Amino acid sequence: MTAHAVLLLHPDDTIVVACRAIQAGETVDVAGTPLLVRTSVALGHKLARTDLRAGDRVFRYGAPIGSMTHTAQAGEHVHLHNLQSDYLHTYTLDSGNDFVTTGPTDDPPPTEDHV
Repeated sequence: MTAHAVLLLHPDDTIVVACRAIQAGETVDVAGTPLLVRTSVALGHKLARTDLRAGDRVFRYGAPIGSMTHTAQAGEHVHLHNLQSDYLHTYTLDSGNDFVTTGPTDDPPPTEDHV
């Protein structure tokens, strides 16, 4: 059995995950399509499956994990230097265990009856 260099977790994903350290210049197989690796990455790191522009949403497991802050060509490393989380914290518990708003929202914080 041949070990795969990258893992495509969902057909709609815009990134693949390195199954081992991969050096720039290697060509890896992504679901039957060759991908030229442009940036060396460590095990578990993400590579762009397609060209990604700033503002593009990034998908892993078929779900959005963030948006690009900078352009990345197919085969380039996708990580904190060019990806931001789109997760917005809207509520949290304060020191008295009361819900408080932490982000923009039009909804009131949940009450004890709705927790």
